[in-house]
Amino acid sequence: MRMLETKVPPPIVALLVGAAMWTAVHYAPTAQLRPQWRMFKAGALFALGVAVSILGVTAFRRARTTVNPVTPEAATSIVTAGIYSYTRNPMYVGLTSILLGWAAWLWVPWVTLGPLAFILYIARFQIIPEERVLSSKFGRDYLEYSQRVRRWI
Repeated sequence: MRMLETKVPPPIVALLVGAAMWTAVHYAPTAQLRPQWRMFKAGALFALGVAVSILGVTAFRRARTTVNPVTPEAATSIVTAGIYSYTRNPMYVGLTSILLGWAAWLWVPWVTLGPLAFILYIARFQIIPEERVLSSKFGRDYLEYSQRVRRWI
């Protein structure tokens, strides 16, 4: 299973999960809810996800370190300011929120398994390998940061 570690970019994983969620909707009845609430919930979760992801990318760019999740070894620094003082993985939190917004839009309760599948995949095949690289590259500084700030939220 190590061959999958950091090989598939998380946005691609999110797109694949979102497509699977959309496909799954055709096999289950939708719940009834007034359209304005459905759109409001979906829009709010989507907007939150986009905002959190942009804050993460912006912080990386300011620190002049790689944003490419396929090459964690190219990291030149640990980003700990801004959104990174609340979560170590804002871009993944953002993608999860976008998928939750998609689930709210699709409005089939069991498609919320999609974001859960995304979290499990990203934790195993992206975050754990990234943490292994950052820990070996930045040592005590990364260890202290990871003890101070939660992985997700």
